[in-house]
Amino acid sequence: MSKDVQHTGIGTLTDADSVTVDNGIVNVAIRLTEGAYDISWRDGDRISGAVGSVKLGDSIRRTSDYPRHEASIFEVEDALGRGTTVTVLHVEAGFPSLEQHFTVYERAPYVTIQIAAIGSGADMRSNYMAPLAVSNGKGGLVQIAGGGDELRAIRVPFDNDKWVRYESTPLLSGSAIESYEASAIYEPASRRGLVIGSLTHDTWKTGIRIAAEEGTASDAIAIEAFGGAAGELTRDSIAHGEVAGDRVYSPLLFIGSYADYRDGLEAFAQANAKLVPALDWQGGVPFGWNSWSAAADKLDYELYVSTSDFLRTLHAPGFHNEGVVYVNFDSFWTNLSEEQLEYAVAHVQANGQKAGIYWTPFTFWGHDASQEVEGTNGAYTYEDLLLRDREGNVLPSLDGGLSIDPTHPGNLLRTEYHLARFVDWGFEYAKLDFLGHGAVEGYHYDPAVRTGIQAYNFGMAAIRDKLAPERIGRPFHINLSIAPLFPYQYGHSRRISCDAFGLIGDTEYMLNALTYGWWMNDALYRYNDPDHTVLYQSFNQDATAHHEGRSRLTASVIAGTVLLLGDDYRNEEARQRAEAWLANEEVLRLARLGRTFVPLEGDADSGAAEIFTLRMFEDDSDSDVLYVAVFNYERDTVPEKAVSFERLGLADKEGGYRVRELWSGEGWTAAGELRLSLEAMEAKLIRIAIK
Repeated sequence: MSKDVQHTGIGTLTDADSVTVDNGIVNVAIRLTEGAYDISWRDGDRISGAVGSVKLGDSIRRTSDYPRHEASIFEVEDALGRGTTVTVLHVEAGFPSLEQHFTVYERAPYVTIQIAAIGSGADMRSNYMAPLAVSNGKGGLVQIAGGGDELRAIRVPFDNDKWVRYESTPLLSGSAIESYEASAIYEPASRRGLVIGSLTHDTWKTGIRIAAEEGTASDAIAIEAFGGAAGELTRDSIAHGEVAGDRVYSPLLFIGSYADYRDGLEAFAQANAKLVPALDWQGGVPFGWNSWSAAADKLDYELYVSTSDFLRTLHAPGFHNEGVVYVNFDSFWTNLSEEQLEYAVAHVQANGQKAGIYWTPFTFWGHDASQEVEGTNGAYTYEDLLLRDREGNVLPSLDGGLSIDPTHPGNLLRTEYHLARFVDWGFEYAKLDFLGHGAVEGYHYDPAVRTGIQAYNFGMAAIRDKLAPERIGRPFHINLSIAPLFPYQYGHSRRISCDAFGLIGDTEYMLNALTYGWWMNDALYRYNDPDHTVLYQSFNQDATAHHEGRSRLTASVIAGTVLLLGDDYRNEEARQRAEAWLANEEVLRLARLGRTFVPLEGDADSGAAEIFTLRMFEDDSDSDVLYVAVFNYERDTVPEKAVSFERLGLADKEGGYRVRELWSGEGWTAAGELRLSLEAMEAKLIRIAIK
């Protein structure tokens, strides 16, 4: 007779065949005789036949390979709430033991799972640990209730380098993706789905492989969620580092089922923030200007100070946030002498503004690595700091630069030197770029640092601590540009995409990241950064058409948002557009909220959604309001777009809804659906009064 145990209290169960924990929403059933587990949700989603898998030395060991399985149950209370944890120990003579931890929280639709390997530190090492592995070929099953051929999975990029895109891939027979740190499997029409991601980012790069194997139905999906991802898309040229010790832990996984996958991704982000809070920022949405798209390497003193003067003229019409405007240097601020930099900062401050600077902490751009490292008094050259593989070879260049080892004492001195200069010169904002160089796998100076993510945490913590307000005596905004998505606790804002300028293709590209990554805003980072808001023309592109430029501004406003302009305002057309568009107080008020709009649909493949929404209660007007941003990415078509109020989340209303377009001011009453006509490359920003 089988012995099945429902959770009733605390204890160790050595003679049970299975253990089940259920909170009324999610059920975890651990089959001790098989070393496998199932997860099922009240609404019908389920994962069956899952195991844990760990690489030990040169071989893979699965929990199902072990002959003995012992379970313990105990109550927990942590940052995620109160719940029940089941710990399962898998034992076999001659092998390190594996230990799984399953936690179900009260009233939560998700479970957390982690696996550990236990053995002697000298011999026990791993660069692959998978708390969740489900294979169709071995009796595994992943099923979304009411799903079918319409199921999709989101590929979340590891970073935002090389114009990488997010992607929603249909899970048809033979299709597969590898996502990083997070993903969702969902049915677009109903929006029901599973969200899977990592809650810990101190050691591992987490990969999530999702596949619909050849000849299988699309509701039977293979999943592998593991620590140890390394390859082209993580910017690695060597394997993930091995973690060693008496007890080595995998990433902590989050697996939840949601009626709307969008709610699930937001819940996942909030769960991360409960465990490791985002870097606190009380200064409001940064409004201002950044030099890169206006000048690139032609940056000079005159452009910088003349831009400051022009932005001062926009202050009274409303282009500021609580009186604050940033005027930021990007790369090539070194074109200016130190004296010019000091004059420039003084000029900005005299205009009532704040100055920003740019730096690449983990990248060597030079050609002669024998040169002395600044701030080290001749103790080190860059040859000493360069990150190498385990055979001592310098790692290949990335984006034209070589990686610096964040743990090297010479780099710590260099970091202190540069950040102290920025603070002493009066800067209050830093754009940190090409940060992925600090996260690549390599052999680090500090022997305790064995993985790229450990090194990245090491280096970024040093920067955060040097710029802490309590240390320098004032707030200092830290913006992450090209950077891994996780870990996140070192920046107040992060650029959501790679470089995006003013053309409609740039707008669509940036909004691709918002379509599948909006959930980072005000959870992992206080603000998403939509990059250069070019209203007219950047240094490397043709001038934008009227609607094209205003679409770029609209996209930035809804992103969450860091609103940094990017034009050279010595150009008359750029000035005229800024003066006209940035006087629209209703639009700027939306930008000041720092709240991201949410995509209406999630089936744009590697493109961007066309419609985004934000529902809010406006305290000043005592109104429940839905804002809708609608985009036309086409250069030569004038489409009619229609969306039902039901899809927008609004009930039928007698007499219809009062609707107003914020750019034109046009108002009307709409019933049943919102119907719009958009010119080529046009965006419209709609306000719907709900009550």
